[in-house]
Amino acid sequence: MAELNEGAAAEVTSIFIYPIKSCRGISVSQAPISPTGFRWDRQWMVVNSKGRARTQRVDPKLALVETELPNEAMSEGWEPNKNSYLVIRAPGMQALKVPLTKPSLTTEGISVWEWSGSAFDEGDEAATWFSNYLGKPNRLVRFNEASETRVVDPEYARGYKVKFSDGYPFLILSQGSLNTLNTLLKEPIPVNRFRPNILVDGCQQYAEDLWKEILINKSTFYGVKLCSRCKIPTINQETAEMGSEPTQTLKQFRSDQVLLPNKKQQGSVFFGQNMVCADSLGQVKIIKVGDPVHVIKAVPSCTEAAA
Repeated sequence: MAELNEGAAAEVTSIFIYPIKSCRGISVSQAPISPTGFRWDRQWMVVNSKGRARTQRVDPKLALVETELPNEAMSEGWEPNKNSYLVIRAPGMQALKVPLTKPSLTTEGISVWEWSGSAFDEGDEAATWFSNYLGKPNRLVRFNEASETRVVDPEYARGYKVKFSDGYPFLILSQGSLNTLNTLLKEPIPVNRFRPNILVDGCQQYAEDLWKEILINKSTFYGVKLCSRCKIPTINQETAEMGSEPTQTLKQFRSDQVLLPNKKQQGSVFFGQNMVCADSLGQVKIIKVGDPVHVIKAVPSCTEAAA
């Protein structure tokens, strides 16, 4: 467990961004906060011939697609030039370089869950690469913040927005929660199964469930909803193979039936908490690995948490 600064409830031990939705994440030492989450997070998405998002739920091979950004991409105020690329790699494929400068081509009819709109199209080379890799027609698109807005569910957080994330700008998880789960599993699993943006340590397991307002490096984050897990945590991120764990074990003690017995049951299991950042609406701020986490406001138990 991390040794904490005086007055801190936890410490940031890892920061992850996922440039392409449902593809492998990148561990970074710091990340600038943008109005839609960490900069570069879920900026791109693979879509089928109808413009619909592809995810690991149907295409687990996306788990093996690695992304790489320039080292300086996480620096405050950095802007790409014509020699800046997102580099994409996958087993059996040549590396693909996608320019970080904005493409000129836009395409209509792009959709992810409830949202549809236009997006930048990264061109035929990227489309061919993903089509060959997945064995069916695909295109790679990029969120166009200048023309499109995708809002967070106003029932949980009014006035916030995301790019191609499932629903919320940030997902926080504690090492204690993962460690506790791993003691119950026959085969321990790594944190990449849960795709958090912020991993913290030094707090009790599942403490993050209760956080309603926290401060990290002068940035205020609000906990808005326990994260209901889909089947992606059951996909081994190193092999793309699907199993029954950890969902089977989580159902025993992390289901809505157990945690939220007084609310409408939907068969959900929860792990981690979705968050928004108040400071994403103003000037650029950065959080770093090693930053202390100060809890400003918390609820006493999960039954009071939103889900």
